[in-house]
Amino acid sequence: MLLMPNTDWQWIYNEQRNCLTISLGEEYEFLTPYCSRVLIPDALTNVEFDCEHAQYYIAFIESLQSAANISSAQKVQMALNATAAYFLLKPQMPKSWFFKESSELVYPKVGKVCSLQLENEQKVAVVVIEAGIQASVVLMVHDEVQLSSKKSLSQFDAIKVMNNRLQPLKRSAKAVWVAA
Repeated sequence: MLLMPNTDWQWIYNEQRNCLTISLGEEYEFLTPYCSRVLIPDALTNVEFDCEHAQYYIAFIESLQSAANISSAQKVQMALNATAAYFLLKPQMPKSWFFKESSELVYPKVGKVCSLQLENEQKVAVVVIEAGIQASVVLMVHDEVQLSSKKSLSQFDAIKVMNNRLQPLKRSAKAVWVAA
């Protein structure tokens, strides 16, 4: 069963844990991986989970319906993190230099699962959370990826990349993505 938004939901910045959370009513709180340095100033106060957030969340979950190997809990986790990232993270500049150009054209759209190929040939699964004409913001699906000696990305970290870096997710990679 998928978790559907209601009027009790609210974004709350948790200072003790240094992360953005979403209160899902009186009994549940979902922790995002987003700390204060990556959040817009408004995210550091209580923010209503409004209709626009709910629409994005529902559309994102619906876009993942074709990914049959993903559990409902994983879809909800991805959708909550994607919604938080889309609305409450600071804008980013593309950081495409970590990834190889794709030889195949991929049209990005919100909720589309793609892959990125690192310079060391490693492929990582990502999901598009904001599709642009030239660049898109994606969420990492893998647990952790080392981009360089000084830079790594953890699961659900967002990064903006040029669309020519997005690659289709091959069947063999789908099993890896589901396990991540």
